Amino acid sequence: VQLVESGGGLVQPGGSLRLSCAASGFTLSTYRMRWYRQAPGKERTMVATITRGGGTTDYADSVKGRFTISRDNAKNTVYLQMNSLKPEDTAVYYCNALSINGLNNYWGQGTQVTVAS
Repeated sequence: VQLVESGGGLVQPGGSLRLSCAASGFTLSTYRMRWYRQAPGKERTMVATITRGGGTTDYADSVKGRFTISRDNAKNTVYLQMNSLKPEDTAVYYCNALSINGLNNYWGQGTQVTVAS
């Protein structure tokens, strides 16, 4: 079982990045998916959520209108499109998968996003 994030990097304020989270070893379509982030010295917080079928999404207030979570169950992949990036978006971004019964809770290793000029 593995979740692998990619797509992080250094971007200027106002720029965009698209993060990907590729799952292997389990069927992504049966899991609720979330993106979290953790800035240095701060707690890990939820950024975006998407239900198993992709019909419902939810976002932290700080990213509403700028970030979009999506999923392609056929590709076993979840995405986070991040637009209008701000320096305060700088963090390590983690992908999380939670099974329907809550017994399986998987995390990726994280990908660094740095927003700076």
